[in-house]
Amino acid sequence: MPRPTVAQLTYGSCTVICSTLAMLLLSQTSSGPGIAVVVVAAVALGLLVAMTVPVPKPSRAPVAGSTTRSVIRPAARSTASVPAGRPEPVTVPARAPVHASSVRASVASASEPVREPTAP
Repeated sequence: MPRPTVAQLTYGSCTVICSTLAMLLLSQTSSGPGIAVVVVAAVALGLLVAMTVPVPKPSRAPVAGSTTRSVIRPAARSTASVPAGRPEPVTVPARAPVHASSVRASVASASEPVREPTAP
């Protein structure tokens, strides 16, 4: 079972607190069983709200060993084999990841210090 998101926890908790206060104030109950019914109803309402909060879809991360990426470009107008308005897939080589250690080593081996531009 996936863990609840921050939005689900927040909306559910706020719903439980607000609905409990509203139902206790509106019903004006002071008996134990009445308060228990209000609390159970508020928790059920909070769970319902928390479960109906839209959950973000997981992003499609590229595969770790992949060296190419598929990009879709609009089809050229002079292409007769592809219907007009339908994009054709193009394979583009992916960039190699940059590691912090290689950046530090290249900066440390620079012949002169790196200076940032100053404002005029």
